[in-house]
Parts: sequence; C-alpha cells; structure tokens
Amino acid sequence: MSIISRILRPFSTMSSSPARSMSPPEGAQTATVAAGCFWGVEHMYRKAFAGKGLLDARVGYCGGDTQHPSYRSVCSGRTGHAEALQIIYDPSQVTYRTLLEFFYKMHDPTTANAQGPDHGTQYRSAIFFHDAEQEKIARDMTEKVNKQWWKGQVKTEIVPAGEWWDAETYHQLYLDKNPMGYECPSHFLRRFPPLSE
Repeated sequence: MSIISRILRPFSTMSSSPARSMSPPEGAQTATVAAGCFWGVEHMYRKAFAGKGLLDARVGYCGGDTQHPSYRSVCSGRTGHAEALQIIYDPSQVTYRTLLEFFYKMHDPTTANAQGPDHGTQYRSAIFFHDAEQEKIARDMTEKVNKQWWKGQVKTEIVPAGEWWDAETYHQLYLDKNPMGYECPSHFLRRFPPLSE
C-alpha cells in the first residue's frame, strides 16, 4: 500500500460482520467482484446502475481464510481476503454479463495484486462466482475481453464466492459521505469497442 493511501484511508480495529440479512425481491441475484480499493468500485457501480437493476451494493471482504476479518487485518495481506463489492441486482433489468463487462472497463485487470498505487493481495482483480452459470459467463467474458480489449494480459481470478464479510460501517457509501476521499486512479471507465461474439 502506498504511503498516500495509508494517510488518506482510515484504519479500524473493529472486525467486520457476516453479510447482513437482506430480503431482496424474489428473483434477485448476487454478483461479487474485486477490483482494487472497494470505495471506488462501489461508487462507480452505484453511479452506473442506479435505477437500472442495481438493488443494493455492499463493500466487504471475500476470498480469505480467516473469520471476522477487520479492515486493518485485510490491509496486512495476511488474511487472504480481497476488498470486494457484493451487488444485489434484478436480472430482468441488468444481466450478469453486463455487470462483468462494466467490471472489465472500470479497472485494470492486467496487474496482479495491484491497482494504481495500491499494492497487495487485497487489491487483486477477481470475480467470485455464486453458481455454475456465473462461472461459465465469467470465463466466457474473461476470454473475450482478454483477447479483444486487454491484449492477453488479464490476471483476474475466477473463483467460488465462499464466505462474505461486510466491511465496517464507515466504509459503506464512503465516497458519497466523503466526496474528497481517496479514489484509486485506476478506477475510470475505459472506452472499448463492443465485444464481438
């Protein structure tokens, strides 16, 4: 992690909690991605998909092997977790494929364990699939963007979702509450040509 990131990003010793109990509408689905600092990832998804199928989004920790990880422990790189975003969406309004296409446009998937100035396994690029259909779509999309957009350099992991832990409350909607807060410079929407089949 860069010195600037350490100064600008608050630390907490409070541990996270398992995913809160939500009652999403019948038919809603879950997508989980990691693309570096979760503040910017959440902010960009909310801005792009508000009113267009996004029902809820939470930042948190996924892909690790410890219980009740805290922000400080995840930042140490010793828990195995990635800073991630979990999206509850209405598939009748937005498809999983569309959410992943946006994922591959809004961050740099070619750097292993880093986004911009942020370095460490917690900043890795990952798609955490929730079922076999999501895995199939994730692998298909990754193959296409790797060939057509990222010149064979994609390093994104495609792995089962596993256990999700909500990040501490102050991380939720962080950039809405702190408009001048840190935002990874790698988080911006690239202009790529439409994917061919």
